[in-house]
Amino acid sequence: MIANEFSTADVWRLVAIGVLLVVLAFCSAAEMGLSRMTKPKAASLVDKGNRSAKVLVKLVSEPERWINPLLLTVFTCTIVQSTLTAIVFDNLWPGTLGLIVGVFINVIVFFVFAEAVPKTYAVLYPERAALATARPAAALVAFPPLRWISKGLIWLTNVIVRGKGLEKGPFVSEQELLGIVQTAAHEGVVEPEEHMLIESVIEFGDTVAREIMVPRPDMVVVDFDATVTEALDVAIAKGVSRLPVLSEGDEDDVIGLAYTKDLMRLEREGKGASPVREIVRLAIVVPENKPVSRLMREMQAQKFHLAFVADEYGAIAGLITLEDCLEELVGEIVDEHDTEDVEVERLSNGDYLVDGAMSVDDLNDLLELNLPDDDWDTIGGFLFGTLEHVPAVGESVDFAGWRFSAFEVEGRRVRRVAVSVLTEDSSERFGGLASD
Repeated sequence: MIANEFSTADVWRLVAIGVLLVVLAFCSAAEMGLSRMTKPKAASLVDKGNRSAKVLVKLVSEPERWINPLLLTVFTCTIVQSTLTAIVFDNLWPGTLGLIVGVFINVIVFFVFAEAVPKTYAVLYPERAALATARPAAALVAFPPLRWISKGLIWLTNVIVRGKGLEKGPFVSEQELLGIVQTAAHEGVVEPEEHMLIESVIEFGDTVAREIMVPRPDMVVVDFDATVTEALDVAIAKGVSRLPVLSEGDEDDVIGLAYTKDLMRLEREGKGASPVREIVRLAIVVPENKPVSRLMREMQAQKFHLAFVADEYGAIAGLITLEDCLEELVGEIVDEHDTEDVEVERLSNGDYLVDGAMSVDDLNDLLELNLPDDDWDTIGGFLFGTLEHVPAVGESVDFAGWRFSAFEVEGRRVRRVAVSVLTEDSSERFGGLASD
């Protein structure tokens, strides 16, 4: 097919395409630069006397003011630029060939010059990009027609999808936010410790008391009829400051807490033979599905450090401390009385020995699995619940190419689970452990 000559109109269209590409490149650099700028960093630039920094502080403090107008500008310019490109190449090579060539060239030019180059520059030099685009971006988002159209479209969104706070979109899901944080960690924008803390904070809101409590079988308790001396001996031996006191005739219920400092005071006063039940203090009881974030706030406000966790029938399922809540955020806090039990042991043949009390979420993160956790919280619970009976040593469950075998069972409790990759010779591992 013979190509037509350029017309004056085509020349002007090409000029318009060039201008639009410049605008798109600016918007891409502004979006990336502003999104990577923090309030403290912007404030420090103001202290250094940079003129654009004051505008930058305002933009960073109110991202909802600029993000929607900026995205609307990008969307509009992209559509117009793509349309003009299609028209120009259709005039040059009428028919399908012109459209194919136009789309191909447009994708390359748009991706390289309007996306990759400006965003890469903003990633490498976020301060420069943010400062360079701050004033133009502020002028752009302050342009009345653009601001009105943006608000009108958000209003239309609210009409279609009703909800509070929709005018502050666009929205980022929790998984997308975690992905952004992980990418930032890989690029060195945040330190590994900061990455772990941010992930813990994001996931903290979804954690409930049942997931981090000390289960009832692991609680250090004293009997209803124990003496002060006997209770103090237990407290000192276990290194605890508070002892749950069991209810009379019911080992699954408690009447309250005995504080070690009270026990020590009575012992020094010569009242070691007194029954411990006489100095029991009342304890807080919370449901097992109570969010840990809310519980920790209540602990701070009401000044208590320990609460009992009850199931839906009112039976004591475990206890939770302020330290347990903090460990969900900052990781394990080990003191001189704690025994550091290894949750996961890697064996020489590549298999794992896992503590039965390890959470399903933690093992999913470690081995990149997707074990279900709707009906149980621990690996031992997964094995118990899936088999639907108390596992015998050697019984196993196969899931997603892995075999989970009961390695150590104590009473009705799965103490340790062997985890191995499911292969043809899996039945020979652990001396035949993996076979059902």
